[in-house]
Amino acid sequence: MLSPLVMATLLLFLLGAAAGLLLQKLPALANRLNSGFALLGSLAGLVAAIQIFAQGAPVDGQLWLLGSVHLDMLAALMLLVISTVGVAVALYSFAYIREYQGKGDVAIGALMNLFLFAMVGMVLADNALGFLLCYELVTLTTYWLVKTNPEAAKQSRLYLVMNHIGMALVLIAFWLLCRESGSLEFAALREHHLAGGLASLVFLLSFCGFGLRAGFVPLHGWLPVAEPVAPSHISALMSGVMVKLGLFGILRVSIDFLGASQLWWGYVVLIFGACSAVLGVLFALAEHDLKRLLAYHTVENIGIILMGMGIGMIGIANQQPALVVLGLLGALYHLLNHAIFKSLLFMGTGSVMFRLHTRDMDKMGGLAKLMPWTALAFLIGAMAISALPPLNGFVSEWFIYQSLLSMTKLGTSVVAPLAVVMLAVTGAMAVMCFVKVYGICFCGAPRSEKASHAREVPGAMVAGTLLLAAVCLVLGLGAPWIAPHIASYGQALVSDQMNVATGATLLPLDSSQALLSPPVIAITLLGLFLIPLLVLAIFKGPKLGRRHAGTPWACGYAYEERMSLTSGGVTHTLRQLCAPLYRKQPQLDLASALHGVSDTSGTTGWLLHGVVLALFILMAVGV
Repeated sequence: MLSPLVMATLLLFLLGAAAGLLLQKLPALANRLNSGFALLGSLAGLVAAIQIFAQGAPVDGQLWLLGSVHLDMLAALMLLVISTVGVAVALYSFAYIREYQGKGDVAIGALMNLFLFAMVGMVLADNALGFLLCYELVTLTTYWLVKTNPEAAKQSRLYLVMNHIGMALVLIAFWLLCRESGSLEFAALREHHLAGGLASLVFLLSFCGFGLRAGFVPLHGWLPVAEPVAPSHISALMSGVMVKLGLFGILRVSIDFLGASQLWWGYVVLIFGACSAVLGVLFALAEHDLKRLLAYHTVENIGIILMGMGIGMIGIANQQPALVVLGLLGALYHLLNHAIFKSLLFMGTGSVMFRLHTRDMDKMGGLAKLMPWTALAFLIGAMAISALPPLNGFVSEWFIYQSLLSMTKLGTSVVAPLAVVMLAVTGAMAVMCFVKVYGICFCGAPRSEKASHAREVPGAMVAGTLLLAAVCLVLGLGAPWIAPHIASYGQALVSDQMNVATGATLLPLDSSQALLSPPVIAITLLGLFLIPLLVLAIFKGPKLGRRHAGTPWACGYAYEERMSLTSGGVTHTLRQLCAPLYRKQPQLDLASALHGVSDTSGTTGWLLHGVVLALFILMAVGV
């Protein structure tokens, strides 16, 4: 039976959207209600998702808004992702919305609730019409949210065009699925597996269509364009949650409906993921705009998640249960982790922009002393996205490494060893990038007048960022207890499709994997920090205890501002080495082919919207 909390989640989001529309003449009250309903709806969704994981069984039901509803472990995980980020974003928006006072603040709050409603509705829906209508509503609400920035007309049109192209591909894929099964219900699609060339066609259509939402290379063109111009808490929802809906769609179609029956599908997903990971972090390293840099890191991390998904699909096709469970565990754990630390980083960036009103890293600096709580939260997010132990990013990437190493033991392809190398290179460059980001933005001396007068942001914004920082720690240190729940999706697939009994034995933990214990790693690292202090305390003599006041040498910062390192200077050598790749970047980006489209009046975008509506009608009538 469907939990009342699920219904309450959707209802509260609708009430939040309605409050924004009805109380536009009372903006202060409308903003509080918008944020309050978003917070309550997200809390209800969070509790509902935890209940489903606790009982360990899927839930079915009916909702008058969506029709049939099915909450398996994958849908529950997505509900958990949306709700956790939603709680933090709602808290943050109580204060951050002041940045847009008189500039569409009420509309942003109302659309945020509608955005959350559409995303939750999509993951709950168990029929094609409900799923696709919510998917289209996600596209439209995001378009309107990006367009609230008066300078983002071109970016919002490009987003609309690219995502409507993706929607058209997805609609064709679903039309083929529904035509063959004779029903719009997902239960019928699961029972009627396609085969042969038609199945491969549906896979390719859905992979490209949902891929335009996920934003992996070369379908990432809208991501570094649209995300940076949206309000920062909306950027957090877009990068942390919305792009995951594309991955959710790929998993639903390729595994849930088609059974991942073809081996080459998994290799396609793995190869695209590996290339997206490396290219995404390379493009991020060249950026000086902090929000564009984070957007390119989304491209990178979507690639890492795709690698785990590809391994799981290869395991299904090869009848390797352990590979299925470990690959999907790494992918889904990283999906959850990326949602948390990327939302945290966008919200931390929003806090900096709230005070400095710039995205240029070279105009920041010295903010750790002036904005200590924001700096602490951003540091935790930077360490998590760099996959440093014992934080959550390290744990999920560890599982993906282990799945790749398990795959190499099959000895059937050179793709897995190359993917290991590419993932390692990606991790090293991510560390380099965030050393640059944190060092330039938060350390050293202020690099502008506004930076020198910055102060900490309001308490609601601090609470939102610190909440996600705490979740990063929980997901890292609590991995031994959390991972089995996330692995339950892969175990259920193995049980259903391979007739293998579920259980902990499916997790292929050899001696090296069993050594992974984030709590032990955390204690060890803490001990390494304490050892030098202990040595000094034991052997400290009277001379060592004396303190001498004086002016420290600071690499010339106090004498010549031009001697301080810039964001471009940190990566100058790497950018010189990769200059041919940066020059060819437009050739790797589908958006470059649509460059002229985004400069037009927007007719093309709404024409595509008409095409999408026509396909909706044809699908409903045809089935």
